[in-house]
Amino acid sequence: MSSIVLLVVGVSAFLTGYRVYSRYIAHRIYQLDADFVTPAHEFEDGVDYVPTNRHVLFGHHFTSVAGAAPIVGPAIAVIWGWLPAFLWVVVGTVFAGAVHDFGTLWISTRHKGNSIGTLAESIVGDRARVLFLLLIFFLLLMVNAVFAVIIANLFMANPGAVLPVWGSLAVAVVVGLLIYRTGAGILVPSLAALAILYGLIWSGQYVPLVLPDLLGLSPSSAQLAAAGPDAAAAASAAALDGQRVGLIVILFAYTFIASVLPVWLLLQPRDYVNGHQLFVALAIIGAGVIVANPPVVAPAVNTNLPVDAPGWFPLLFITIACGAISGFHGLVASGTSSKQLDREQDARYVGYGGALGEGALALTSILATTAGFALYVGIDGWHAHYGSWAAASTGVTTAFVNGVGVLAEGLGIPHRVATIFAAVVVISFAATTLDTSVRLQRYIIAELGVEYRLKA
Repeated sequence: MSSIVLLVVGVSAFLTGYRVYSRYIAHRIYQLDADFVTPAHEFEDGVDYVPTNRHVLFGHHFTSVAGAAPIVGPAIAVIWGWLPAFLWVVVGTVFAGAVHDFGTLWISTRHKGNSIGTLAESIVGDRARVLFLLLIFFLLLMVNAVFAVIIANLFMANPGAVLPVWGSLAVAVVVGLLIYRTGAGILVPSLAALAILYGLIWSGQYVPLVLPDLLGLSPSSAQLAAAGPDAAAAASAAALDGQRVGLIVILFAYTFIASVLPVWLLLQPRDYVNGHQLFVALAIIGAGVIVANPPVVAPAVNTNLPVDAPGWFPLLFITIACGAISGFHGLVASGTSSKQLDREQDARYVGYGGALGEGALALTSILATTAGFALYVGIDGWHAHYGSWAAASTGVTTAFVNGVGVLAEGLGIPHRVATIFAAVVVISFAATTLDTSVRLQRYIIAELGVEYRLKA
């Protein structure tokens, strides 16, 4: 199977879904009202309720729901074959996931920007509201923990990505100040931010940053040599564990601060800039596929699964949640996005369009891991990687990063720079999801405070 065919069919389906199906839903089902006063205007406070340019809000919503899941899920699911993963991503996004996101955003906007948990009270009852909020709180807690570990591991594996990822925070703050405090348009700050980010990515290959080294926590080569092989191995393992824990602590300290800052100062502009970065990544991957036209080496349907691999049903629909349909999107749509919607008509662009963007990311993950990664390791190497469920599910980010690196290399981008770029994309979107998820937890605590007199 040609990877170009999958790319063209998938993108065409997404564009048709937006142009035809979402328009039908907007006009005939939801009947979007241009004169409806959105919660962003009704409760504007400059912190959480902020009327936002639809392109900026699209960037926030898109990158918040995307995260690493639409990369990781499809990269694992291709073990069952490219066809089930491809069909679920395309059909699931157009007819289920995008409709879900659009609908949740619209419903929350019509109900004063309340979250799904609070909406459950008016529909089901007070007890359902409390149970729903508690369930959401603990689910978000697990999401935060998983994404923090993923980001920490990616930082450890790709120290060249540390500088551009953390540098993007300063860039985002400057963009937020330019747009909201000086009245600058969004075009010039956006282009300048992208130029700086790619400069940081280029610099990252020359300035790899490792936390234990910076803090003087890593044992020196002389210390390891003097300790003997067994003690040296134990010391190295302990240093890696310390690095991981240290990175996780730093990440949660950052997200705590980010969750209480005004949304326009960091969260919005960072997600908006990252949205541009992702579209550039999608363009690079798409162009790489067109130029190289690598064959898809995965079977259409894998009838010779590894002995440790489960069957595709129903796990396919769980493995690819983000990238098709995911309840987490409803939390974002009703948690942060509905509080920033400037006009109700923007819900189609932000909700349905944002889900299509995530579907496009899932599609590129399929292409990068079934075609690009095979160019990097060879057909035998690909089958070895997907020769067991354990290997396929633990090395997914490596497969994606190296797959993107090979496709970008075909465009003349050095492989080392391309892999850092791919790692930055994965880390940045995992981090934006972590940012939004922690802020959502603050909202949940605030809503629970109505019941238990807590303050968030």
